[in-house]
Amino acid sequence: MKFKTLISCCLVVFCSTTNFAQSPASFVNPFIGASTSTAAAGVYHGLGKTFPGADVPFGMVQISPNTITGGDNAPGYSYEHTSIEGFAFTQMSGAGWNGDLGNFLVMPTTGKLHTSSGTLKDPVGGYRSGLVKSSEKASAGYYSVSLANKVKAEMTVAPHSGILRFTFPQNKQSRIQIDLARRVGGTSVLQYVKVVNSHAIEGWMKCTPEGGGWGDGEGHADYTVYFHAEFSKPLKNQGVWSADIPDNWGRKLEDVTSAKYQSRIAQAAILKGVKEKHGKHLGFYTEFATKANEVVLMKAGISFVSIEGARNNLAKEITDWNFDGVYKQAVDLWNAALSKVTVDGGSREEKVVFYTAMYHSMLDPRIITDVDGRYPGGDGKPHYSTTFKKRTIFSGWDVFRSQMPLQSIINPGLVNDEINSLISLAQEKGRNYLERWELLNAYSGCMLGNPAVSVIADAYAKGIRGYDMNKAYELSANSVDKFGNGEKGFTPEPLSISYTLEYAYTDWCAAQLAKAAGNMQGYEKYLRRSASYKNIFDESKGWFRPKDKDGNWLPWPSEGRLKQWYGSIESNPYQQGWFVPHDVEGMAKLMGGNAKVIADLENFFDKTPQDMMWNDYYNHANEPVHHVPYLFNRLGAPWLTQKWTRAVCSRAYHNSVEGLVGNEDVGQMSAWYILSAMGLHPVCPGSTRQEITSPVFNKITIKLDSKYAKGKDFTIIAQNNSPQNIYIQSAELNGKPYNNCFIDYKDITAGGTLKLVMGNTPSHTWGVIK
Repeated sequence: MKFKTLISCCLVVFCSTTNFAQSPASFVNPFIGASTSTAAAGVYHGLGKTFPGADVPFGMVQISPNTITGGDNAPGYSYEHTSIEGFAFTQMSGAGWNGDLGNFLVMPTTGKLHTSSGTLKDPVGGYRSGLVKSSEKASAGYYSVSLANKVKAEMTVAPHSGILRFTFPQNKQSRIQIDLARRVGGTSVLQYVKVVNSHAIEGWMKCTPEGGGWGDGEGHADYTVYFHAEFSKPLKNQGVWSADIPDNWGRKLEDVTSAKYQSRIAQAAILKGVKEKHGKHLGFYTEFATKANEVVLMKAGISFVSIEGARNNLAKEITDWNFDGVYKQAVDLWNAALSKVTVDGGSREEKVVFYTAMYHSMLDPRIITDVDGRYPGGDGKPHYSTTFKKRTIFSGWDVFRSQMPLQSIINPGLVNDEINSLISLAQEKGRNYLERWELLNAYSGCMLGNPAVSVIADAYAKGIRGYDMNKAYELSANSVDKFGNGEKGFTPEPLSISYTLEYAYTDWCAAQLAKAAGNMQGYEKYLRRSASYKNIFDESKGWFRPKDKDGNWLPWPSEGRLKQWYGSIESNPYQQGWFVPHDVEGMAKLMGGNAKVIADLENFFDKTPQDMMWNDYYNHANEPVHHVPYLFNRLGAPWLTQKWTRAVCSRAYHNSVEGLVGNEDVGQMSAWYILSAMGLHPVCPGSTRQEITSPVFNKITIKLDSKYAKGKDFTIIAQNNSPQNIYIQSAELNGKPYNNCFIDYKDITAGGTLKLVMGNTPSHTWGVIK
């Protein structure tokens, strides 16, 4: 089933500090990418996997509808689903691998109390409800829907807390129920709840690998969500349900979604009036009679540190029952964050795509520091910091390419936070290396390479240095020594190409950090190892080829370099083989010289399908190729970078549910668009060189952070820009002729104006390497 229709944003009914109809937040459409449909994607990876719920920039809380417990569905939601399980306070954006979070699931219900959620096929068999699809609305900081049970549900949030507004029908048995065991990709394994007064409850939910979650337990996610919740209607008829889960039952995704397990939950004991309970599968409910259109509210703070932290977070952020006031503050936070980049020109759809991409790039890495400065450490103990905010969900393999380079321009303080978070995590866990894909303090080991080393090298090169450089270098060196090509000079099967190329690149990053630390021996060592990519280039095939552990070539497949998973993760050698960002010149020489490489790249793009969905050529749906359009700049054909980045922007991004051709991947897919639409993108994070390309918009103004930049703002003007005039004819930097197809990061942060004169034919002189 296709969902190509445009989804309009919900308009607020009150005024923010800026005119909402003209503010950046007014262009945000959270439904973009909010599908996991494999049928629509044509591949098991699915589509964007975003969620449409309410959130604030980099906040701890996201309240969003959940339609499914697990599968390759981290957000717990997919637009084509026809019923809602509930509204959870924590979500992941744009990832698969069974997902995680989706904790503290709240659902308004009427009639008989159900203790299990039911299924998509049989929603009336549980507490889930159908929805009126036309009523579903989402905007920055807000979500609402009318349910088939006649309840209207609305939600908005603050950074550490959230509030839900339910409008009930006339009913003698209305209810708010909270499934404390619920978790995307599995289950919480242990819960506790206590009624603390006539209007409040608090407790916790422990999530461990035994309960599945991230990677069905292989991601090692181990965390506890603490909560403090308050209700506008007194708790006069409340209770707990408790399912008896045998000790010898498995509790991962396949187990908890089985008919046997769900039957046990459906038969849970209902303990009326119980005010305190520990258990393996608990839920809480409060019942009341309601008049027609009666409004009942619930607000809650969460913490990953303690119940006290959750209580304090709520008390500091949502002091009353003013839902619209909280919503207004959320919109103000979004407008402040999104206004770091302002754009003029372009179509309304392009502005919606751009600001929604900004929005999606500002969800993670989220804060998990409480309002009092305490955060959960990697050692399982509370820690306190006044120098940085602890952040989590570092999707390293994805975000080192575009997301973190983007944040180094618009949110450099966040980059400092993330590096400090990774360093402190390694110290607290007693690990001597950096994690590549961190989730709630877990060393998940997801994907490959050493992306944290790239992020540190990029930050340091750009003057973002608010962390212990000696410790950063030590951990970086340990990382590339532990996970790398080593003196052998390659990494063997099964993913020999991907591993060898990515390790060679992060060896180069480690070399830059060694040089910065004054360790010339380390610099020479890692610089030498950065050339390891050459060791898997087979001259007889003219391409990279995987080796076995003894250094022998693996058999060349009949599909050649188009063979998916042949030495390459989630890709083929044609896609992965372009990843030598630190030595494009050396790569081109191996491949037969610039002219041959340019011709091969043109073939690579020309054979890409029009819709840019998952394919064997330029596969924008996955990260290994994201730098490839910019290789033309390095090879002496910048007009082709301009041509193809504009093509990707127009063909792979749309204002629709299926508006992302691949997984959002925690901000990466969106960050690529933001940078490219502005006309800037790196090939090699760790270098300060930023490639210049054809901007989507006529004028882009970037507000710079005075703590990190000398200038106030940097403006890019594209004169005579249009969908036809995509080629740069000439340029000026601060009023002086500029003929480079790249700009240094320091020239951006110095402030000023880059003026590009556009035309409808390629210029074979501007920006060409002399």
